[in-house]
Amino acid sequence: MTSSSPDERGERLPRPPAFAYPAQTWKEIAHLLVNLPMGIFGFVYALMWLTVGVGMAVTIGGLPVLAVGLLGSRWLARLERRRARSLLALHVDEPSRMPGGLDGGFFSWLWRSLRDPVGWRATLYAAIRLPWGILTFALTLVSLFVAWPVLPWIARALTNVDRVMVRGLLSPSDELERRIAELESDRGTVVDTAAADLRRIERDLHDGAQARLVALAMDLGLAKEKLDEDPQAAARMVDEAHGEVKLALQELRDLARGIHPAILTDRGLGPALSALAARCTVPVTVTADLPERPAPAIEGIAYFTVSELLQNISKHSNARTASVELARSGSRLLIRVRDDGRGGASPDGGSGLAGLAERLGSVDGRFVVDSPPGGPTSVEAELPWRDRDGTSRTGGVPRRAAAAPKGWG
Repeated sequence: MTSSSPDERGERLPRPPAFAYPAQTWKEIAHLLVNLPMGIFGFVYALMWLTVGVGMAVTIGGLPVLAVGLLGSRWLARLERRRARSLLALHVDEPSRMPGGLDGGFFSWLWRSLRDPVGWRATLYAAIRLPWGILTFALTLVSLFVAWPVLPWIARALTNVDRVMVRGLLSPSDELERRIAELESDRGTVVDTAAADLRRIERDLHDGAQARLVALAMDLGLAKEKLDEDPQAAARMVDEAHGEVKLALQELRDLARGIHPAILTDRGLGPALSALAARCTVPVTVTADLPERPAPAIEGIAYFTVSELLQNISKHSNARTASVELARSGSRLLIRVRDDGRGGASPDGGSGLAGLAERLGSVDGRFVVDSPPGGPTSVEAELPWRDRDGTSRTGGVPRRAAAAPKGWG
């Protein structure tokens, strides 16, 4: 039975059954009611730093006020996106962060902050939220007690306007802005990967070929001293030194092959991976369906990826057979490496597979590992296809899964 209350004339009016609205409707009502306090806070904040900053702009002291104010507007916009996500079920990507921090000095940071389009859009959002918040608060409050049967439709209409405002002013302005954020992250990954490769090369040279060549020089020095006293001993030492030279040359070849083998430069991925598979301790079948060659950088990353995966198969998989497949699908180079080993491989926990995933991600690649316990293991990698001149005839969207060629079921 619905309760009622008397009006001014003594008549009894039915009260709205609060429980009749869906949960999402109540969330939208809550969002509209909170619009007023959030609108007041955002408007006062924007008015305060704009007034102080513009008033002091004749001196250099006003510019830092404007820069800090824009950073605060970014923070308020983040709160608004979270509120829209929790109450309006609206998921909006985060805009790119302010690049560089204090890199380049204070004035460089100041200039970047003052040119920040995200902060200025957030400030505009705060400025127009107050009149809109007053309107939505009043309409929602009145509808809650007078026009409650149509309140769900009113709430949906008003929150749809809110959704448009959040998307238009608090989301990344366009795909370019999101792309800049991705490239900033990828640049750090590329730098870290290059530094790790340099350290690995330095370590291999120091611990391997360099140490062997130092020992070789010492042996030859001793052989030279014994040449007159004991020619036979000197001859034996020269023979041993000759063997050391061969081993040092082999280590240098292996090191150079790990960087960028000559066969990859001369003949391409197919022959280079076939030569790589021939040195694997597990029988490997290589299938390369590549009508043309991608850019050298893409070939190098693909070769390094397969090399690391085959090393993992040799060391950890206990596999009997393995296969490597390469194909081009539109704008993507597809790589799949399989083995019938024990499985359990995972890119989590800072493993070598995680490093491969970061390396591929830095060039808009994709890396997926399917390795249930007990096997088999299948690793699929994608790289953007770029022509030998470095251009890309893709037209596609980066970091999306490409369609697998026929036979890759």
